[in-house]
Amino acid sequence: MKALKFIPLILLFAFVASCSSVRVATDYDRKADFNSYNTFAFYKPGIDKAEINDLDKKRILRAIDAELAAKGLSKNKSADLLVSIFTKENERVDVYNNNFGYGWGWNPWYYGGYSGNTISRSTEGSLYIDLIDAKTNELVWQGIGSARLVTHGDIEDKEDRIREIVNEILAEYPPGAMKQ
Repeated sequence: MKALKFIPLILLFAFVASCSSVRVATDYDRKADFNSYNTFAFYKPGIDKAEINDLDKKRILRAIDAELAAKGLSKNKSADLLVSIFTKENERVDVYNNNFGYGWGWNPWYYGGYSGNTISRSTEGSLYIDLIDAKTNELVWQGIGSARLVTHGDIEDKEDRIREIVNEILAEYPPGAMKQ
């Protein structure tokens, strides 16, 4: 019976963890020599096509710049890698069935029970980070991160969330590297 007291705490922890998680998927060219890439530049035509406001675009690019620099790559106009981004946004709707009934049987209204649904809406976005070999102009690595977005609140929350998403995606670069 004492174990039942911890169920709300466990459910709260699971909910908070699910809100902050970033789902990441990566793909890469197995023939690419990732050790030969030392410099990067942003691929302006690709970035200009990203359907996101300019402020968030700048936040994403600054986060990518910082993460790649932390991995030892330097920004250079004549770069080995070109970085492009692409974004998608979806509205996520979760419906929770709350049929709380009292008494015997299957009737949820028996003895004044409550029946209803709770609807939760949130915005979920996906950020694609493409790394293109500058010499061959071919995609060599792609990381995709999907997460719930901060659509309201202060700017710090938004910047922190963007940095977290970019960090999680680029943690998988280069392929086969040890996670930090």
